[in-house]
Amino acid sequence: MTDLVLPGETNPLNNLFGGELLARMDRAASIAARRHSRRIVVTASVNHVAFNRAIPLGSVVTVEAKVSRTFRTSMEIFIDVWIEDRESGNRTKANEAIYTFVAVDETGRPVEVPLIEPQTEIEKQRFEAALRRKQLSLVLAGKLAPNEATELKALFMS
Repeated sequence: MTDLVLPGETNPLNNLFGGELLARMDRAASIAARRHSRRIVVTASVNHVAFNRAIPLGSVVTVEAKVSRTFRTSMEIFIDVWIEDRESGNRTKANEAIYTFVAVDETGRPVEVPLIEPQTEIEKQRFEAALRRKQLSLVLAGKLAPNEATELKALFMS
C-alpha cells in the first residue's frame, strides 16, 4: 500500500501520527491475511512495532505486509514500512511490525488456514522465528507453560 502523508495526519512536529501508521499497517496486514486465507480475518494481536524513523509530512510511504507463517487458524504478518525520497526515489526502511490475524467464518468462529512455504532467505528466517515469537506470546499470556515452550528453551540450552 502506497500513500502520501497529508497535513491532517501529522503531529505538531509535522510527522505522521503513530496511530495513523498503526491503522495503515493493520489495513495492509489484513489484506495480506485475507488474500492468503481467502476468509474473513480479524486482528488478534500486535506483537511488535518499531517506530525507528519519523515519517515527515509529504512523504510517500509504502507499507508492505506479507504472511510470514501460518498456524492452525492464525497467521503472523510481517510488515515493513518504507519512505521514498521525493527527489532520488530511493527507499529507506522506516518502521516494522508484526501482527497476528485469525481467519474466521461468517459466525466469527476460527477456521483453518493454508500453510505457507517460505522461498527467500528472509522469508525462511521470519518463518523460523515466528514459532518462537508465538511461544513467547503464549507464555507471557499464561496460555503456555514455560517448560512447554520448546523453541524458546532451545535458544538457551544446548
